[in-house]
Amino acid sequence: MPVGRFRKRSVVIEAIRWTGDNIEELWDTFGAGEIYGPSDLDPNLRIDTLEGVMVASVGDWVIRGVRGELSPCKPNIFEAIYEQIN
Repeated sequence: MPVGRFRKRSVVIEAIRWTGDNIEELWDTFGAGEIYGPSDLDPNLRIDTLEGVMVASVGDWVIRGVRGELSPCKPNIFEAIYEQIN
């Protein structure tokens, strides 16, 4: 196994920021089968991920990864890892 410094490979992902009122956009892009919510009492989304159900709060990003998997991502993590290409 080589020892040294490594860089994360470049990948292109799809992402939409959850604003609290754009559920139709999320469903249109990612499908409704893995994204649940919001409700009148809870503005958060529930997302079926490879690691189980995760919560996306308003302001979080919803990401489709390179294998088609969905996951929420906090804004500070998203901004540190990704840059817009279009």
